Amino acid sequence: MTLIKGITITLINKKEVGRDPFDQPIVKDVPIEVDNVLVSPTSTDDIVNQLNIDGKKAIYTLAIPKGDTNNWEDAEVFFFGKRWRTFGIPTEGIDHLIPLDWNKKVMVERYE
Repeated sequence: MTLIKGITITLINKKEVGRDPFDQPIVKDVPIEVDNVLVSPTSTDDIVNQLNIDGKKAIYTLAIPKGDTNNWEDAEVFFFGKRWRTFGIPTEGIDHLIPLDWNKKVMVERYE
């Protein structure tokens, strides 16, 4: 029995579909539904630390389920009816040493 259950969010991955005349990649947005993602407000300490490092303000922290192989670096995500962008490198733990269903964390900022 699972006591904690996350929500389904939409991750937008970029897929290369061709090259333009200047040999630059042409990309297409590919939406991917990711189930059981925990969303929590980012702590005040983390917000201050991120502002000092790269000037971005973290609003939420996403906990990604174990076994997820998607690319979460600088990706767009949709949840709560709004558009967000991940930033920074996701923090990942060792699967068998973490007792719950989530082993990766990434911060998001509001993106319009």
